[in-house]
Amino acid sequence: MAFIKCSSLKTHMVTHTGERPYQCNRCDKAFSHYSTLVKHLVLHTGERPYNCGQCNKTFPNKGGLSQHKRIHSGERPYKCSECEKDFKTSEILKRHTRIHSGEKPYICKFCDKTFSDNGYLKRHSSIHTIEASYNCSQCDKVFLHKKYLIKHIMRFHTGERPYQCSQCYKRFLNNKDLILHMRIHTGERPYQCSHCDRSYSDNSSLKKHIKIHTEEKCYICWLCEKAFFHNDQLTRHMIVHTKERPYQCTQCDKTFPRNTALIKHMNMHTGEKSYSCSHCDKTFTTNGSLLIHLRFHTGEKPYKCNHCDKAFTNSSHLKKHMKIHTGEIPERPYQCGQCSKAFSNNNILISHMRIHTGERPYQCKLCDKAFILNGALKSHMKTHTGERPYQCRQCDKAFSCDSSLRIHMRIHTGYKPYQCSYCEKSFSQNSHIISHMRSHTGERPYQCSQCNKAFSHKSALKKHLRIHTRVQPYLDNKKGDIDRMCKAKMNVKGEQINYDDNTNNLSEVKV
Repeated sequence: MAFIKCSSLKTHMVTHTGERPYQCNRCDKAFSHYSTLVKHLVLHTGERPYNCGQCNKTFPNKGGLSQHKRIHSGERPYKCSECEKDFKTSEILKRHTRIHSGEKPYICKFCDKTFSDNGYLKRHSSIHTIEASYNCSQCDKVFLHKKYLIKHIMRFHTGERPYQCSQCYKRFLNNKDLILHMRIHTGERPYQCSHCDRSYSDNSSLKKHIKIHTEEKCYICWLCEKAFFHNDQLTRHMIVHTKERPYQCTQCDKTFPRNTALIKHMNMHTGEKSYSCSHCDKTFTTNGSLLIHLRFHTGEKPYKCNHCDKAFTNSSHLKKHMKIHTGEIPERPYQCGQCSKAFSNNNILISHMRIHTGERPYQCKLCDKAFILNGALKSHMKTHTGERPYQCRQCDKAFSCDSSLRIHMRIHTGYKPYQCSYCEKSFSQNSHIISHMRSHTGERPYQCSQCNKAFSHKSALKKHLRIHTRVQPYLDNKKGDIDRMCKAKMNVKGEQINYDDNTNNLSEVKV
């Protein structure tokens, strides 16, 4: 390395010699530079005069605050000349450039190992200098530091979680996890993406998201060549090929590809649903499910499509919608053996197979009806209970399911997403456009079983069938109602319908 000033060379040489002439008078620590000692002394005084205006974090020096602000702004001013990666601080860039140069200036004085970062050297040196003196009394594990032993005992042996959420009573191992969790309830998202409008509750989620804008999908599946931004996404994807399901339920024989799926499944056996909706009587097994459900009451749709005006209550719905714009064909490895249909996961295939087998495992306890899906049974049960938990905020109408509320809301908003390809008419419901299209195509799918007549709408067929069955559904037994109807209506042959007081029968009289 070369330097402009002699003083800069002298400062740099300290990294090789290991000289630390600046001693702290409060503890045993020593430093190679005076400026580093000044920064260190603030730790003893506890003074943190520099405050972040976005998340209220405080810092002992101005440099720490400047670096922290880049988390919110997403600014990364230090760019690598080799690979075009950018970084928040010059120190991180320096460490990164050593990957390209292969430089390892930090040498262990106990052995010949070299390291690119001083932090790595410190961790390595503890192998030589510190005895692993903290033994776990429950198992054979040994730890270098007491804090790691305490965490280990709490996590694996006692199950103790001393930090409790005041909103949902969830417990956590440390205060940091509780602070992050509380943002779920407060809705606080202090970490803003500088490329788009997305914001996040924690820095790690923002970092992952930024890669969508700045990096290529470098994790590639060797079986199907699909690429991913993150290694954990590739790991999850590989289960599609291996069909590995290592997580088994202890109550039944079901197995799952992920531990989170097993935990959700276990709640079916325990019946535990600790997350309750404050607007209706619904309860949920996870806080995430409750948050998504609450959006049906509030009308919040935070996931917006940047190609059109559509917005969604959760990210998975937006991802599915985005495939309309990108033209991406969704991965469907699970194929039905009876028909040519294919599905993205095995559970959907199992539900689909019931169409072929006729199996309807979800039976209503109040009537004889049975259903293919549990969701369909839940919707049906509301016909017995009369429950209508989905209330319109614009008028007093209430609905038994959220999809009915969503369709109803289009009356107020005037939103008509379904447009006719033949004319300029648009409709609020898909069923309405299907009916309308028949006026252009001439299709008449509803055929009378008594004669050869066909109709474009089911309601028209029902009306027609009354000619054959002679059913008159709108006649009331009350004489007054029939008298009024008789005066108002004449049949096509010029015959008037009369009511017989003695026999309570109808008769036709020529006019």
